[in-house]
This record gives sequence, structure tokens and C-alpha cells, in this order.
Amino acid sequence: MLQQLHSLRPTMRTTRRTIAAPFALAWIFSAAAAFAQTAPSPPPPPTTPYGSPIGLAQAKKVMAAAEAEAVRNGWSMVIVVMDSADHVVMQEKLDNTQYGALAGAEDKARSALHFRRPTKDLEEVLARGGIGLRYLALRGAMPLEGGVPIVVDGKIAGSIGVGGGTSVQDGQVAKAGSESLRQDASTTR
Repeated sequence: MLQQLHSLRPTMRTTRRTIAAPFALAWIFSAAAAFAQTAPSPPPPPTTPYGSPIGLAQAKKVMAAAEAEAVRNGWSMVIVVMDSADHVVMQEKLDNTQYGALAGAEDKARSALHFRRPTKDLEEVLARGGIGLRYLALRGAMPLEGGVPIVVDGKIAGSIGVGGGTSVQDGQVAKAGSESLRQDASTTR
């Protein structure tokens, strides 16, 4: 009987090693993969200063350009224009737009204003993972394309947020609206 116990011990040790080895290798490879996938740090925050709030006449130009882009493509959208003081100046819901787009468009406009960058930038940083996931913890950060700051004379005068389409469609309409004032500024000089 004692001989039988002694003969089992090497087998038990071998079995333990055989079972433990794959777990150890898996841990080593997962740790190496985690270090290899470290995402680059996000870009520094933009330095564009806030300026005077956008007026109603300018907001109407932004809204008209954004609406024209949406209508030209047959997209049902909500468009929100905010001033640099974080107030909604204009909001428009095109026919047949989903109700959920209302809050999303305003959130995109507010996020673009507060973080002084297009919400597409937040979306891209978040998509890379790693350190970019910290944006999920920031109150008011909307990491979906469709929010763009409105820059007049090198300063942020407000923002535009668009919702109701795909992220790319929302971004295209928001960009058309925000660039309308840049075109105005270049033709008046």
C-alpha cells in the first residue's frame, strides 16, 4: 500500500504542473498583450478661447446652412445652435425626426462647447480605448459625432449639435452649419 502511494506522487505532481502551465502561459501572454495595447495619450485640449455669444442673425445663418444640408440629403434631423454662454439660441426639428434626437442634439452642442472641440474627436479617442476611456467619466462629454464649435474671428461664439441620422450624417450637417460663418467672414474681408 505504501508503495502505491509513493508511485502516485510523481503523477500528482506532473498533473499539477500540466494543469498550472497553461494558466501561467495565459497570464503571461495576456499581461504582455495589455502592455502592448496601451493607447497613446489623447491630444491636449484645444486652446481656442471663448468669445462673444453668437447672435440671432448669425444663428439663423448657421441653422439655414445646416438645414439646407439635411434637406438636400433627405435626412430627418434635429439641429440645435447654442451660444458661448451655454444657452440654446435656436432649435429646429425637421419633419419625421425621431424624438430621441432632441436631447442628443442638445447634448452634442453642449459637449462641443464645453470641451472646445468637435464631438467626433471625443468619439475617436474613446474608440482607441485605453486611456481614452476616461472620457466616459466626464460629465457632459458626448462621444458621438454631430457636435461642432462655431468659431468666429478665432474665438468660440457657440456650437451646433445635430441628431437624428447616423453619426457621419449628423457630423456632415453640423459641419455645414458651423462653416457657414467662416465663409461669411472670409467674403467680408
